[in-house]
Amino acid sequence: MQRRMLTKEEEGGNEDMEVRREDQEKINRFSSLHQKETGLEEELRSKIKEKEDLEEVSGELELVDEEEKVPYQVGDCFISLPQPQVLELLEATTETIDEEVGVLKEKLEKVQEEMGELKKALYGRFGRSINLET
Repeated sequence: MQRRMLTKEEEGGNEDMEVRREDQEKINRFSSLHQKETGLEEELRSKIKEKEDLEEVSGELELVDEEEKVPYQVGDCFISLPQPQVLELLEATTETIDEEVGVLKEKLEKVQEEMGELKKALYGRFGRSINLET
């Protein structure tokens, strides 16, 4: 594949195009949304991993005798609880994580939607002379 320089027409205009204050505000908003998107994606991956781990632990605990005490972490310490109670606590925690994942997905969707609108506006104004690809 051969590489070449873009002409001014292909770039979408002349180099002397003025960046207005509102354009700079849109660029800054896009940048902050991109950082927010990255943080939300990382948090979402973490919550999904945590949920998978809890489901794996729940599966293993089902094999444990019901009368046996199981260590359960509360804060920085462990307490011994009966297996059925631990399973209930894990189920409640999993449900909470499901809710948190739903909220994170909604936030991420809103951020990506706003980023898409900003991309349209900025690419419409500057063409290929601006790079908003993440």
